Amino acid sequence: MPLTPPPRLSFRLFALRGLALVVGCWGLFWGLANVARGQVNDDFRDTESRLLRFETFSRAASIAILESAAADDPGPCDNRAQRALMLVEIPIADAALRSGAVQEFDQRIRSLEDRARQTLGCTPRDSLVWLLLFGLETEHGMLNEHSFDLLAMSYETSPNEAWIATRRIIVAIPVLRVAPEPLQQKVLTEFEGLIRRGFVETPARSYLDASASTRSLLQSRIDQLDPRSRAYFSDALRKLSS
Repeated sequence: MPLTPPPRLSFRLFALRGLALVVGCWGLFWGLANVARGQVNDDFRDTESRLLRFETFSRAASIAILESAAADDPGPCDNRAQRALMLVEIPIADAALRSGAVQEFDQRIRSLEDRARQTLGCTPRDSLVWLLLFGLETEHGMLNEHSFDLLAMSYETSPNEAWIATRRIIVAIPVLRVAPEPLQQKVLTEFEGLIRRGFVETPARSYLDASASTRSLLQSRIDQLDPRSRAYFSDALRKLSS
């Protein structure tokens, strides 16, 4: 019989899995180990673009990307490169935690936090990095005023862009019930707005994964949708549930 993970480990797995979903699921093999140095900046731009389209990388390809970065030493103010590297490293940390490789997991988390804070020192209005920092705080079980300030900064720096909104609700909805009320309303408004704009799959998946009490909050916004948007959302729920 498999052992049940202790509550602390289960929470860390759940929280980090949310960050991993921001990137996507494992599946696509794509390596950068043999790329010439002169092409590195273009490669990081391509890596970031593919990850933000929810494309994915195998562990071997991800390690190759990180090793390439170590060899070529992108500076902390190379925002595109640092974001790409953070998006690559999150699933590796998730896999390390699930496999019980605690030392590797802690090392990856420290690397992610260092990259995030250095990047924000150069580009303080990077909403994705603020979101990643919030996700790392929830992974540590730190749901307090400071951690929610990080999520609030992600909203402040990019309140209306669908590319970040579809990722933000993945991380925000699981902690919706304990968020401060003004921030709670921002999450709910974003959830509703995505559905109105036709981005129904991620809101539907988040709704299905939510607790009963959180669903009641989400349902209050679903009830405010126009009939066409409600129909699209219901269709998405049926497809995901089948």
